[in-house]
Amino acid sequence: MGEGTGDRRPLASRNTRWAQALARRMTSLSVTPNQISQASMVMAALAGASFWLSGLGSGGLRALWLILAALFCQLRLLCNLLDGMVAVEGSKGEADGPFWNEFPDRVADILIFAGVGYGIAEPGLGWAAAAFAVLTAYVRELGRATGNPSDFGGPMAKQHRMATVTAAALLSVIEVLWSGSSWVLTIALWIVAVGAAVTALRRGLNLIRQLKARG
Repeated sequence: MGEGTGDRRPLASRNTRWAQALARRMTSLSVTPNQISQASMVMAALAGASFWLSGLGSGGLRALWLILAALFCQLRLLCNLLDGMVAVEGSKGEADGPFWNEFPDRVADILIFAGVGYGIAEPGLGWAAAAFAVLTAYVRELGRATGNPSDFGGPMAKQHRMATVTAAALLSVIEVLWSGSSWVLTIALWIVAVGAAVTALRRGLNLIRQLKARG
C-alpha cells in the first residue's frame, strides 16, 4: 500500500518535520494516497508541457517556463513523498495502492523527459532518457517479482533524475538570458539517459547475482 511496508525507497526527507507535518495534515483530510499519486501525473504533465513550451519562446518568457518546469518537477516529487506517508504512516492504504504507487511514476518520467526533448528539439534524446528511466524501475520490480528486495540503487534513481533535471532547468534560466542556447538541458538529458542505463545494468547484475546465490 502506498510505497509499501518494509520495502520502501529510503528517503531522508521522510523524517523531516515539515514532511511529517504535511503528511499528518493530508491524512486528516479526505485525500487518499491514490489521489496524491494521481496528482503526481498532473504535476509531471505540467512539467513536461512547461519544458516543451520553453522551446517555443525566447528571453524572459522562456525563462519563466523553465522556472515553472523546475517547480512542477519538485511538486511531482512532493506527491511521491506524501502518497507513501499518507498510506503507511497515516494508515490510509488502499487495495489498489501498489498500482497507483508505481504506474504514475512511469507516466511521469515519460512526460517530463519527452517534454525536455521536444523543448530542446532533441525528441529522440528525450525518449531515450524516458525509456531508460522506465527500465530502471522495471528491473527493480523484476527483482521484487522474483522474491528479492527492491534495489533502489543509483547512480540515476528517481530522485537523482529529478534533481538533475530540476537543476538543469534552473541553470538554463541563466543560459537562456545569457546566450539563448540549450546546452545545459541537452547535457542533462545525456546524463540522465546514460546514468539510467548504467543504473538498469547495475540493478540487473545485482539481481542476477542474487538469483544465482539463492539457487
